[in-house]
Amino acid sequence: MATPDTPTVDTAEKIFIGKGEQPAWLTLALANRHGLVTGATGTGKTVSLQVMAEGFARAGVPVFAADIKGDLSGISEVGEAKDFILKRAADMRLSFQPDQFSTVFWDVFGEQGHPVRATVSEMGPLLLSRMMDLNDVQEGVLNIAFKVADEQGLLLLDMKDLRAILSFIAEHAGELTTQYGNVSKQTVGTIQRQLLVLENQGGDKFFGEPALDLKDFMRTDRDGRGMVNILAADRLMQSPRLYATFLLWMLSELFEQLPEAGDPSKPKLVFFFDEAHLLFNDAPKALMDKIEQVVRLIRSKGIGVYFVTQNPIDVPDKVLAQLGNRVQHALRAFTPRDQKAVTAAAQTFRPNPKLDTARVIMELGKGEALVSFLEGNGIPAMVERIMVRPPTARIGPITPEERKAIIDTSPVKGKYDTAIDSESAYEVLQKRVTGASSGGGGFLDQIGGIVGTIFGANAPRGRLSTGQLIARNVTRSVTNKVVGGVAADLGKSVGGSIGGSVGRAIVRGALGGLLRR
Repeated sequence: MATPDTPTVDTAEKIFIGKGEQPAWLTLALANRHGLVTGATGTGKTVSLQVMAEGFARAGVPVFAADIKGDLSGISEVGEAKDFILKRAADMRLSFQPDQFSTVFWDVFGEQGHPVRATVSEMGPLLLSRMMDLNDVQEGVLNIAFKVADEQGLLLLDMKDLRAILSFIAEHAGELTTQYGNVSKQTVGTIQRQLLVLENQGGDKFFGEPALDLKDFMRTDRDGRGMVNILAADRLMQSPRLYATFLLWMLSELFEQLPEAGDPSKPKLVFFFDEAHLLFNDAPKALMDKIEQVVRLIRSKGIGVYFVTQNPIDVPDKVLAQLGNRVQHALRAFTPRDQKAVTAAAQTFRPNPKLDTARVIMELGKGEALVSFLEGNGIPAMVERIMVRPPTARIGPITPEERKAIIDTSPVKGKYDTAIDSESAYEVLQKRVTGASSGGGGFLDQIGGIVGTIFGANAPRGRLSTGQLIARNVTRSVTNKVVGGVAADLGKSVGGSIGGSVGRAIVRGALGGLLRR
């Protein structure tokens, strides 16, 4: 056992996770090599996640975590010195110090946190196709819709915009077929029906403006601690495709927006992806390739991704190989498949001659885990059996009143709480049909074409050019600063400034729909 003077508190370089024969440390400089937290329901995964999140926050690293059951919300309130917590702390020679962490709550539906929105253009056709479970033919037609919107200078912000552009290509199917390939009204109709399903699942609340600025996840509080961002995902989990695609979109956006960071002394942001198997279930090859690419490359941006799921076999091998920091809670082997899963889990660890890893996995008690963290030059440590340290903040959910008090004093209060309905594809196409704005569509067409030529927006979808990257950054800066009634007024006018609909057409409509990297 560790001697009394063995340090068992966080240091500037490491997070103390728990103790067995030796203390178990997660090295901050290696934390962006990603990780995996696995185990059966009720074995302590959420507590381990909370311990890690607290450690990162203390080290000044912002955290984002999806909260499936509401249990993680307790991190925002002062911990309680309950008997089992004091006993576990004493067994580890820890002095239990109750603590709490600055927290921002988010919710796609805007009920248990600040609304989270993305524009249709930002989501792109690949992820939208995944969200709606489209086949290859339908995905092809959706790509044509995005391409036409780019060329027409039409902003795709919310679901009514997407419906409008789909109706537009259905009406002009004959003209488009010669240029892009077959566009059938039947296929467009199928996509429209899938849009209705997505809308009923809450997609209408997710798509729109003001769009989320991911920099708001990367804040520290006045004490220099990392902010803990918690996504209320209990209702979102009822729409698993929306949940998984939303989190993948966030990773993709972080990957594209952040500069290269090399090997920082600590991550810029740590991202916990609960129920991670949903990301991979029935994912087509193109999407799997995208996931693998993002996970492989995003660590160079200083982002650590930690998948939380019941079993390592839930994660594809190519992704699993990139998850260097492992926490394995108990698994139960009641069926042949369970036994195979236990064997597979044991084989993911660096062997320890003192442990029969497969046997220990089935013997672990609540709060116990097998761990292997990266050390030295990024080499996994031998697997060790530990007791996870107790969290210092509250364990379990907070009350609705406590949540409301935190939301009311949030640093982003007012920024996202009111939706903005700017002039976009729906309004422009309506004007063309009714003739309410003579020549308006043609003007936008000309502007879209000019900017497409300058910045390469009319080029095939792929890696963004430097000009496109600059324009997209201008887009986010402009659209996130212009809020409320000001944005609504600007969005409806095409006066002497380059704001409003024309500005948005240039920087978001013409460029935002591109499928990035």
